Amino acid sequence: MTPLTHDLALSPDAPIDLHMHTTFSDGRWPAQQLIDYLVAEGFALVAVTDHDRVDTVAGIQALAAEKRLPVLAGVEVSTEWNGKMGHMLCYGFDPEHNDLYPLTQKVVHLQLENTHEVHAELLRQGYEFPRQQEILAANGGELYRPIDNATLLVEHGYAPNIREALSLMTKAGFRTMMADMAEAVEAAHKSGAVSLIAHPGRRESGFTFYDPALLDQLRAEIPIDGIEVYHPYHSQDMIRIYEEYVQKHHLLYSTGSDSHSLPGRMPIKHRAEISRPLLEHLGISIH
Repeated sequence: MTPLTHDLALSPDAPIDLHMHTTFSDGRWPAQQLIDYLVAEGFALVAVTDHDRVDTVAGIQALAAEKRLPVLAGVEVSTEWNGKMGHMLCYGFDPEHNDLYPLTQKVVHLQLENTHEVHAELLRQGYEFPRQQEILAANGGELYRPIDNATLLVEHGYAPNIREALSLMTKAGFRTMMADMAEAVEAAHKSGAVSLIAHPGRRESGFTFYDPALLDQLRAEIPIDGIEVYHPYHSQDMIRIYEEYVQKHHLLYSTGSDSHSLPGRMPIKHRAEISRPLLEHLGISIH
C-alpha cells in the first residue's frame, strides 16, 4: 500500500499533530475511534506514535486511508542515555521493513514480563481484582501493558487516580523498560527515519529535562536529528529557547499534543508551517 503521505502537499495553515497515542500503548481510545475523531475535526496530517509499537503502524495507516487521512509512520521509542530517560520520536520508516521492529519488540517483551511480575506481587500483598475480566475486556481479560495494572487498581478503589496507582505499582516492582538511545537512533537511521527527542522540557518526576547544555552533551555522543519543540508541557519561554537552539544547530523540530484522548490531552491543531523542515525532509511539501 502506498501511504497517503507519498507526494503529499500541504498548505502552511494545514492542521497537523505529530504525537499521539492509542490503546496500542497508553492512550485511551482505540485506533479507529481516534481516526474517526481526527477526520471529523479536519486534520490534514497526523502521526500516531504509540510507545514501542512499530508493528501497528501499517494497520493504523490502512484504517486512516479508508477515510483519506494521511498518517505519517511514527513511533515513540522508550530509551535511555547515561541513565537518563529520553524518549525518541522516530518518523518516516517503512512500517513493514525496518530495523526498529526488533528493538521495540524487545522493549515490549520486557515490559510485559514486568507487568506480570508486578501483578503477582500486588496479589501477594493482598490486593484483589475480582472484576479483572470485565475491566480488561478489550484485552480478553489479560494483562498486556503496565497501564492495565494501574487501571485495575483504580477501578477496584485501591487508588484514586492513575498517578497514585503508579506509586503502588512502583512499590510492587514496576520499572520502565527502555532501549539504549544510541541503538534506537542507529536503528532509525538504518530504517531511513529521523529521530527527535520527545518532550525535552518535561520536568515531572521520572522525566529528564533537556536544557541546551544537556542537549549539547547528548548530541556530542548521539546523532539525534532534532527535538519536539511544541508540546503542551513546554512553557512559552522553553519553546522560545528550543526554537533558538534548533535554528542555531540546524536541527529538525516537531509539533505534537502527546494526546492520550483524555480531557486536557486531546489532539492539537498545529500549523504545518511550524514543522516545515521536518515535513520537507520526509518528502511532504508545504506551499
